[in-house]
Amino acid sequence: MDSLITSVARDLAAASRVVALTGAGISVESGIPPFRGKGGLWEKIDPMEYAHIDAFMKDPAKIWQVLILEMKNVVDKARPNSAHQGLARLETLGILKTIITQNVDGLHQMAGNTDVIEFHGNFAWQRCMQCDHRLETRHIDLAQMPPRCECGGIFRPECVFFGEMISPDHLNRSRQAASSCDVMLVVGTSALVQPAAFMPVIAKRSGARIIEINSERTPLTRDVSDLLIMGKAGEVINRLLTEIEKLR
Repeated sequence: MDSLITSVARDLAAASRVVALTGAGISVESGIPPFRGKGGLWEKIDPMEYAHIDAFMKDPAKIWQVLILEMKNVVDKARPNSAHQGLARLETLGILKTIITQNVDGLHQMAGNTDVIEFHGNFAWQRCMQCDHRLETRHIDLAQMPPRCECGGIFRPECVFFGEMISPDHLNRSRQAASSCDVMLVVGTSALVQPAAFMPVIAKRSGARIIEINSERTPLTRDVSDLLIMGKAGEVINRLLTEIEKLR
């Protein structure tokens, strides 16, 4: 493991443009449960009943009471962990340029990263469906359900519901970032959800080195990733930073 960490640290220190793709595994360490898999939110509730845009439009109060309030409670309490802080430090060092994230918690920005492409939007902000006024989720008045803007419009999270399209701008920017990097860090993602999981493939085809940091193997491990460092994201990234600092 030590030699692997040293090797990857050298790759990162020598790279001219590093991009990271992050998934639920990086935020689990901040107390945010994943949507999929064991202990995930979709084990508790049916995503087609509570996370589809048609369901929200039909009965926004129901979706607020069951899904959005639970997410609000989780996101309000969550704080960046050492993995988020480590990626922010990599940006400060001039190594990491862009994060493409599947997460909807806003923790990368809270940690200090400035170029974050939120593939699936986020729950940290709400937008009025009538006037487009934005308000941080933690400041939403829950006195009525669904919460309403001063104009009378209903607030909705700035996430991508099932049945909605991923922002074309986010998709295009992600593809551009993936195709122009020389190293891609893939951190804490199952690599099962498309089209986000295709970004490392784009990077690989463009000549980038793919470094996977995960607690388990994924569909990328065998055919796409050049290296897999198994372990918790925070611990691995901190060890990489320690080695990078030695090289400077």
